[in-house]
Amino acid sequence: MTEYGQDEILELLWTLREERKASRAEVLRSAAEPGPERLLEELVEGGMVDASGEEILLTKSGEDRARGIIRRHRLAEVLLHNLFELDDTQLENSACQFEHILSEPVVESVCTFLGHPPACPHGRPIPRGECCDRIRTEIRPLVMRLTEASLGGAVRIVFITPRSKKRLEKLSALGIVPGSRIRLLQRNPSFVLEIGQTTVAVDRDITDEIYVKPT
Repeated sequence: MTEYGQDEILELLWTLREERKASRAEVLRSAAEPGPERLLEELVEGGMVDASGEEILLTKSGEDRARGIIRRHRLAEVLLHNLFELDDTQLENSACQFEHILSEPVVESVCTFLGHPPACPHGRPIPRGECCDRIRTEIRPLVMRLTEASLGGAVRIVFITPRSKKRLEKLSALGIVPGSRIRLLQRNPSFVLEIGQTTVAVDRDITDEIYVKPT
């Protein structure tokens, strides 16, 4: 079996753990790679997983490797989602290819370019990297949350990570969509935004979900 197949199982284990469903039966049922039993055996032999019980557990080395895979995959999803109009299947397949070719320096560059996004387009958390921990002291991101934008300065929306489809539809109806120019006019007592000739007041949790860059 290939290292690629092992990576897919580790990625699956991480995702199932987030859903609290990392049982042996669920792993074998959900695995897309052929021969998941053998792949699990290889990961056990390599010290990546503990399969002694019904729940499959990641070891320290397995956790580190899976974390890197998940980080690359979800950052690739954000990048592709922002650049291209892809359906969910195309997005997933393309991100799967990207996760295996992105080197760590490239991953950090992508993360910094995107403004260290906290979640993928599906709302799943993106593991932080060293670049995320350095951001406040060393790195000024090319993309930032609207919350952090300078008052009165024009910015362009790069991407949005809404908590729900309903919220995304509401923002779209207001013209708050990727590519739009916007200004942050005030922060207190609420955030006031200017979109074209319209001003709207929104809560901080909404501005935290809108990522922008200076125009």
